[in-house]
Amino acid sequence: MKLERVELRRIDIPLRTPFRTSLGLELRRDILLMRIDTADGHGWGECVALPEPGYSEEYLDGSAAVIQRFLLPAVAALDDLTPARAAAAMAAVPGHPMAKATVEMAVTDAWLRHHRASYADYLGGVRDAVDCGVSVGIADTVGQLLDEVEGYVADGYRRVKLKIEPGWDLEPVRAVRERFPDVVLQVDANAAYTLSDARRLAQLDDFDLAMLEQPLSSSDVRDHATLARGLRTPICLDESITSARSAVDAIALGACAIVNIKAGRVGGYLEARRIHDVCATHSIPVWCGGMLETGLGQAANLALAALPGFTLPADIAPSLRYFDTDITAPITMRDGRIAVPELPGLGLEPVPEIVARYTTDVVTLSDFG
Repeated sequence: MKLERVELRRIDIPLRTPFRTSLGLELRRDILLMRIDTADGHGWGECVALPEPGYSEEYLDGSAAVIQRFLLPAVAALDDLTPARAAAAMAAVPGHPMAKATVEMAVTDAWLRHHRASYADYLGGVRDAVDCGVSVGIADTVGQLLDEVEGYVADGYRRVKLKIEPGWDLEPVRAVRERFPDVVLQVDANAAYTLSDARRLAQLDDFDLAMLEQPLSSSDVRDHATLARGLRTPICLDESITSARSAVDAIALGACAIVNIKAGRVGGYLEARRIHDVCATHSIPVWCGGMLETGLGQAANLALAALPGFTLPADIAPSLRYFDTDITAPITMRDGRIAVPELPGLGLEPVPEIVARYTTDVVTLSDFG
């Protein structure tokens, strides 16, 4: 398999509910899609980078530039293109995991379509459906939060995650726990605290939480280990885990009892699988995080979450959680679970008419020199 043609397509898709980032509210999702064509078929990738460098150093325009200028020439030079060879070729470029994950996803989709194998089978999935959790942002009032959570519980989600930050933590968490004493509940701090907040964070132990996700800065792995020793609530690391090696180090330090794996954050689904394997070796449960993906990204995440170590509900939701109209056939949930695609590759295709409706720019490449 050899790369012949690439289409980089920007789409602007409205969100059903505004999404709060570190730099403000997002009313729409600006997304980079990649389609690759080879003599053996085609494949799709989706970039999860946000428009601004808030979640990480990466941002969408930068990812698009790195893909076009550096990653695609490296991959196009390969005569026998496979997912592993593509990942190895891109490793010569330091950093930019979300850009690399986009290319790897498209190459894997094309390669698997050609070999008539599904993403889940290729990664080593063992289940045909994934338990779904929901992530609930910071509301204007506690009452509004309770109403929102009530709706998600009625929808059948198997876990509720609450975003917290200084000034919005103990009161809303207490209110949700009192209203919903039996719901599986966790909180996500998105690195909003420091070790000086340890006493306050320890008060979360009263609420029987499944985990406290990424309370401190991504670089503060040792401080996470110190914090973990003072809490009963398990610490889950998200942004701190960028590779299998970083997972080994965090586990050795005692910085986490759980790991959230996002393929885009770690450079692709092959590295995500390696992190899963490391955690399984150390009996550390993992779960699959989400980045407001369309059906394309959700399909790949479902395949990843089908691996045996993913024992906790994922941040994978039906299409209607985010979009009135997804770019693929809608991802649907039944009894709090979503089926893992079984068809070759990602197992689904974008709908051309819908993609065209949301498209803002298209770049087509066939000369990668």
